[in-house]
Amino acid sequence: MSFKKVCSVDDLWEGEMESFTVDGQEVLLVCADGGEFKAFQGICPHQDIPLVEGRFENGKLICRAHLWQFDAKSGKGVNPSDCALAEYPVQVDGTDVLIKTEGVQPLFAHT
Repeated sequence: MSFKKVCSVDDLWEGEMESFTVDGQEVLLVCADGGEFKAFQGICPHQDIPLVEGRFENGKLICRAHLWQFDAKSGKGVNPSDCALAEYPVQVDGTDVLIKTEGVQPLFAHT
């Protein structure tokens, strides 16, 4: 598998997030501080809630169901701190944003 185009750089602005299905996997693309694109599993590792239904504020992704929080630059758990989101490689080619899912599996945490 290779990188797949999901959107253009103008489709997602700093502080925004959007969900895409790439190679059968739910992927959450965020435009973090400084305009850096990051891609994480699109499902909360707690109870399979789509993260796009939550919020992206103050550099954190926040699940709507139980308010689990993740750092939008690293995917590491903030609250609780003993979990994380799987991260997918992202490339920007001209104005295209591309994601590669090969070899990355979503992570799941305690309930």
